[in-house]
Amino acid sequence: MGKLFYWWPTQYKTIMGWIISALFRHDRQRKKRGNSMSKTVTYKMDLNNPPVLSEEQKTRLEALAKRPDSEIDFSDIPELDESFWKNAVQNPFYKPTKQVTTVRIDADVMQWLKAQGKGYQTRMNKILRDAMLKELKNHQ
Repeated sequence: MGKLFYWWPTQYKTIMGWIISALFRHDRQRKKRGNSMSKTVTYKMDLNNPPVLSEEQKTRLEALAKRPDSEIDFSDIPELDESFWKNAVQNPFYKPTKQVTTVRIDADVMQWLKAQGKGYQTRMNKILRDAMLKELKNHQ
């Protein structure tokens, strides 16, 4: 059997104008063994109407609830002291959400911000954030 070729002009717009592209030979679809789609099973639980616990589950939960905290083994969990938190940093992927608001600013301040070019709102936010972080650091 010969190979099939198709000339199918497809137009799409670019800055320079219309360009015609062509789609050529279609490849045969390859056969796959078994189910090529993996199935994901999800279970939904109504938290207002939880499933009924068995008697064994109820007994185990009651026994755990009766145990005093002194019996909990924390040997594999080291206690965190101030030295641990001293070097802690905020999540580097944290991005605060923006909030649309109206602010009254002196005309000369606004003129100064806009005179530096595009992005005056971003600069204003950076100036305010730096001032906020400096004040928070001084209060700790």
